[in-house]
Amino acid sequence: MRVSVFGLGYVGCVSAACLASLGHEVIGVDVNQVKVDLVNDGKAPVVEERIGELIADVVRAGALRATRDVHEAIMGSDVSLICVGTPSEPNGSLCTTYLERVTEEIGAAVAERGGRQTVVFRSTMLPGTCLNLLVPILEKFAGGTAGVDFGVAVNPEFLREGTSVRDFFDPPKTVIGELDPASGDVVAALYDGLPGEVFRVPVPTAEAIKYADNAFHGLKIGFANELGAVCRALGVDSHQVMDVFLADRKLNISPAYLRPGFAFGGSCLPKDLRSLVHAARRHDVSVPILAHVLPSNADHLQRAVELVERTGKRRVGMFGLSFKPGTDDLRESPLVELAERLFGKGYDLRIYDPNVNLSRLLGANREYIETRLPHLAQLLADSVDEVLDHAEVCLVGTGDPAVLSALPHGDGPVIVDLIHLPDADARRAEPGYVGLAW
Repeated sequence: MRVSVFGLGYVGCVSAACLASLGHEVIGVDVNQVKVDLVNDGKAPVVEERIGELIADVVRAGALRATRDVHEAIMGSDVSLICVGTPSEPNGSLCTTYLERVTEEIGAAVAERGGRQTVVFRSTMLPGTCLNLLVPILEKFAGGTAGVDFGVAVNPEFLREGTSVRDFFDPPKTVIGELDPASGDVVAALYDGLPGEVFRVPVPTAEAIKYADNAFHGLKIGFANELGAVCRALGVDSHQVMDVFLADRKLNISPAYLRPGFAFGGSCLPKDLRSLVHAARRHDVSVPILAHVLPSNADHLQRAVELVERTGKRRVGMFGLSFKPGTDDLRESPLVELAERLFGKGYDLRIYDPNVNLSRLLGANREYIETRLPHLAQLLADSVDEVLDHAEVCLVGTGDPAVLSALPHGDGPVIVDLIHLPDADARRAEPGYVGLAW
């Protein structure tokens, strides 16, 4: 394929050289003449493992050249990868100045080119940037309609500086945010033969995936460092702790606990987080990530309260009360906390949980409920239908089959989904459905 790559920094330089080595005919584009000259001389404009020899090889073979001329690059290519920088503004917001400028220039060149050009944004940008900002710019300057007269896609990179060439040829995944199938086909063809799963998703999803990855990577590093600092203060070998932690592929290094849902609770997580943070403070160890896990959890619970408030309705039904489906454990259940807040705000509340029966509650469970929600007896319903007959708003916090099968579609109470129901995707089109975090 004939490819133009805009921006010859780390991402653009590596992408251009690696694509050329795969057999594509590549033109690199940059405003910096020094970078252009270096590439044309077969030299790398960045310091990176393997990139020097790779650029030398592909330039010598005639598969890669560079220019400052946008018009020349568009005329000599069928697909354009935009790899310009998106730095932070002083207030932390994303700077899209370079993206906008190069999009204007590409759009103007596409207007003269004729034929279908596919414009692929590889720069990291927030969801909505492509469709709401860049596509209108392209359509204005190209004089056509995106997805019809020219293609548009988002193709985030997952290259780590220092190992970026290796990462390009052995990617963890390939993500293609496609405006239309034809645009996605072009991007998929660029990487034909490379390993790893390919995900073809809507454009905003592709934009968000890069942020999910990087936020989690930062969180992991911060978590490991904070835990290491606490372990050191307590005289524990942190690397030994993490060796065992990482060996658990069922709960720790796995998809477990990584699906958006409701707040966590129970007899373990809140208690152990509190004691760990308290121990850190006693030893003068600052742990801002760990210290804010419980406040983050409380904020997530408050989102559910606010969703109910926004409906303007007063009769509320709740399905689920225990902290985890399939148990009757009410200790630090976020659903109990949610019921307590709604009851305290004067909502007319009815609750159904097939596993919770006041006459069977014993020990810590009974003590906890008597302390936190002493009016539970008058709130508990005996059946799903009793709650549905009462409620203008239904909070669904359990996946119990009897509850799921009885939930109405279309007309009926507002459904506030706290667990991501099995048919959540279908329900999103219904006016009475609200997802907590989806």
